[in-house]
Amino acid sequence: MKQLKPVLIIISFIIAVSFVVPTLLVLPFSSDQASGKLDESKKNPPTEEKLSEAVEVAVFRSESKTIEKLPLEDYVVGVVASEMPAEFEMEALKAQALAARTYIVSHLMAKDEKVPKGADVTDTVTHQVYKSKDELKKIWGPDYERKLERITKAVLETQGKVLSYNGSPITASFFSTSNGYTVDSEDYFPNETPYLKSVESPWDKDSPKFEEQKIVSVAEFEQKLGVKLGDKESVGTITSRTSGKRVGSIEINGKKFTGREIRESLNLASTDFTWYRKQDHIVITTKGYGHGVGMSQYGANGMAEEGKSFKEIVNHYYSGIDIVGTDKFLKQYTAKK
Repeated sequence: MKQLKPVLIIISFIIAVSFVVPTLLVLPFSSDQASGKLDESKKNPPTEEKLSEAVEVAVFRSESKTIEKLPLEDYVVGVVASEMPAEFEMEALKAQALAARTYIVSHLMAKDEKVPKGADVTDTVTHQVYKSKDELKKIWGPDYERKLERITKAVLETQGKVLSYNGSPITASFFSTSNGYTVDSEDYFPNETPYLKSVESPWDKDSPKFEEQKIVSVAEFEQKLGVKLGDKESVGTITSRTSGKRVGSIEINGKKFTGREIRESLNLASTDFTWYRKQDHIVITTKGYGHGVGMSQYGANGMAEEGKSFKEIVNHYYSGIDIVGTDKFLKQYTAKK
């Protein structure tokens, strides 16, 4: 046993060294003294919100003839502020924000060659009305901060979202006030669009623009339409109606017109019109304000006043659509640039 003691001591020493040596080897290279480390990337793909913030819209300012570039979401704020009263219900403002964002995303993807060089859109009704914050300050005066806060809230709470049909952004048509119904797209525009169908819109009756009267002289009426009324009893005949109970076609002393042609020639509020002759004047009454296709703004506000959400509003006025993220569409747009 005495002879075994030295052997056991040696074995114990070897075992102890086997534990200590690796530690000694590691200590000189501890991370505390390292001059560089192997990093792991924490970079995530841009979210829909970040991507929509990164994309810029180039707006041709019609008055100054200059181009203003700004982030997409700031552009949407300027459009909603210009296209819908800031006093409208929040859910109606959100619905308008979705429509405005959908319009510009769709427009960016399609690329309009008719706009001035370097611009994506104009600031007029040709595309969407847009006003800068400086312009809004002048228009709103002391109410600027309050109104801008409401508009911005609506835009932020729908940020990164658009309206889609069959995987593509829709043509998000909107207008001020219906006559109680919207119209099928093909009853006003050249093409049929499956999600732009006539729906009831009874809330519009509360709009200050629901009914309007306009008086023009017989001479002006004849000149603008290129007709002669003949005897004083003859003021034309409505020969067909469109969806939404509007004038489809009309005949005046042998000459045929569409309701849209009459509206545009006489600068009427809508294609739901009637008139009568009073001495040397034509008294015209219209119901509704705008082309009647898509979302009625006053209808949207009426729905919101009844407690409907922005999702319910857009699904009422745009048939069979989905609310989706902008990510896929904006990636396609930026990839083309």
